[in-house]
Amino acid sequence: MATEVVEKHQLAGMDERERGFNRPVEIERLDEGYRASLRYETTIIVTDPCATQAAALGEVIRSLHGRGYTQLRSQLSFTDGAYRGNQEPWIGHPDPEQPPVPRAEPFGWLLHRWMPFKKRIGARRTDNAD
Repeated sequence: MATEVVEKHQLAGMDERERGFNRPVEIERLDEGYRASLRYETTIIVTDPCATQAAALGEVIRSLHGRGYTQLRSQLSFTDGAYRGNQEPWIGHPDPEQPPVPRAEPFGWLLHRWMPFKKRIGARRTDNAD
């Protein structure tokens, strides 16, 4: 299987521990499509072959989002061996929607303690009503 790096992107954002990072993502041409790879500390992501370079980069981004990475953005830095530098714009990759965090009720512990008592009082009142 012959491989050739056709693009490099800089990928920046916040990792799962909320630390900033900036690493290259290499896009390789394979016989069956394109594959993206990223190395960051102990994280190594290599995608399955994809139909396009953009799809391969998207797989890396989805994988990182799934691991808790946020505020991801990418910039094309090399294409077919030519250095692009800062000629290309940074492209943001929005974070996936997160489920809302349940709000803590003020004095929730008090409500929890009061509810069984309130139920007992209500039960007595209905019993006495007959």
